[in-house]
Parts: sequence; C-alpha cells; structure tokens
Amino acid sequence: MEQSILDKLNWRYATKKFDPNKNLPEKDLNILLESLRLSASSFGLQPWKFVHIRNKDLRAKLKEPAWDQAQIIDASDLIVFCGLKNLNKNYVEKFIAQVARVRGVDFSSLDGYKKIMVDFVEGLSSEQLEAWISKQVYIALGNLLTICALNNIDACPMEGFDPVKFDEVLGLEKNGITSKVLCTIGYRSKQDQYATLKKVRFSKEEVVIEM
Repeated sequence: MEQSILDKLNWRYATKKFDPNKNLPEKDLNILLESLRLSASSFGLQPWKFVHIRNKDLRAKLKEPAWDQAQIIDASDLIVFCGLKNLNKNYVEKFIAQVARVRGVDFSSLDGYKKIMVDFVEGLSSEQLEAWISKQVYIALGNLLTICALNNIDACPMEGFDPVKFDEVLGLEKNGITSKVLCTIGYRSKQDQYATLKKVRFSKEEVVIEM
C-alpha cells in the first residue's frame, strides 16, 4: 500500500495541458471539495474559502489576468483558494461557537482556548496576519494535490495570476475574502509533453536531515 501511494505521487505533475473534453464526475469532484473542507489549519481556524468555478464563460474572463494560461479554460474545474480579509475576535468566537455545537460542550468551557486564539490573532500586525492566513491556504492546496494524485486526477497549482483582477471579476470583496492561489483540476491531454518527463527531485539523503 505504501508503494502504491508513492507511485501515485510520482505520477503526479503540474499538468500544463488538460483535455478540454473530459470533466470530473460529480462524485469525484465532491470528494475533492470535501477534502478541502477537511484540510488541516492552525488552531483549526480554517481562515479560508474555496471558490469552485466550472462555468466556462466566467473562466474566459479570468484567462487574461491568469497570464493567458490555457489551463484556466481547458481544465475540468478551477479552484480559487482565498483567505479571509478580516480574521478577528468575532471570527474566533464564531469558530468557538461551532466547536461548542459540534462537541456538545458549553461555550464558556472553551474560554481558555478562545483567549489563546484571540491573543494570537490580535498580536499580529496586518501584514503578519495576512502572511499567516496565506500559509494556511497553502496547506489546503497541498492537501488537494495529494488527494487528486491518489484518485488519478490531474492538477496544476498556479501562482501566475493577478489577484486584484481576480477579486474584481469574482466580486470577492463582498464575501470578505481575497484570492491567494489557483488550482486547475481535470485530466491530462495526450499532447502534454510534460506528462512523460521524469520527476526531478533531490535524493532523500539530501532533503531529510536525520538527528
């Protein structure tokens, strides 16, 4: 089983050319979206939202601010990973209320946990908080890439885009979020020359420091 996982990770690559005629089945798409919801985050705060776009007309408007990369249009689906713009005490209290509901405990019993998170959030500058949120979003991206690979679904993480224009086209301001990174998902084209290239990684001995 361990080897099969490694085989899948070796099979995975940043797909440059998708087959525009192949769409993800709904059941597979739902697994991927649920895997995003279940992604790890510091404190479990989930300071993100994921904008799933299948509409090709909308994606056509996003192609130019994504440096005209064909994946935006050709892939089965586009996920825009977004971070919260206003992560504050109110959001922490909303999260604590959810914890209390799900676990069936009194809200007040979580006061200590809430204080730790509020102190952390309020102790960061706006720049530090934005950087921290971005790190959490990238954890979710890594999770999605792995789940895609394990299910023989191709993906391409993409930082090459104009987030200001993306936010404008998608109207993200009204949702209190801003775009951080993209990921297109679908199935590789037989014409993608990168699909047959050997994966290039440094050896385990070079990247893992044993102590």
